[in-house]
Amino acid sequence: MLEESLTIGTDEDSQVTAIISHVVRPGREQGYEEWFHGIAADAQKFKGHLGVSTIRPSEHAHPEYVVILKFDRYDNLKIWLESDVRREWIERLQPLIEKPESIQTLTGLETWFSLPNKSFKAPPPKYKMAIVTWLGVFVTLAIVSRLLTPILSSLPILLNQLITTGLVVALLTYLIMPRLTQLFKHWLYPKP
Repeated sequence: MLEESLTIGTDEDSQVTAIISHVVRPGREQGYEEWFHGIAADAQKFKGHLGVSTIRPSEHAHPEYVVILKFDRYDNLKIWLESDVRREWIERLQPLIEKPESIQTLTGLETWFSLPNKSFKAPPPKYKMAIVTWLGVFVTLAIVSRLLTPILSSLPILLNQLITTGLVVALLTYLIMPRLTQLFKHWLYPKP
């Protein structure tokens, strides 16, 4: 269920993906599969729907299903998520799952800008994401290239750049951007 109200920014015209996870009660997998096919069919009827798929659990000890739902824009996704049709499907889901669903939306760069324990929040405006990303890339690239130059200088330039950019992207994804997002969270996600 949606635990927070959904807000729409002014920069929500790009394709959006909702990642929804459900932890299914043991023995209820078949019921969940039937439920999924039903709700997926109804979601397709909504404006802007671009497709839905699911990742099924690989182990039965932790039966978490991940639903990947795509819409052409945030407004259309929001209409689906708040619709009476979906609300009825979610009521039918409750006996099949162990805990409330979690929803996260992604449109691009904001995968770097997700805050922990914040389900379904509109991404920050693109200009804010660009500024924080630029800051992260600038600082990380300056440090990494300075440290790696003595080690990689004998390699061909393309191999040098391949290694350097690969390390920068990994550092940004797993270390730098989560910390910058926390540092700038009040600017990225101001309270209404």
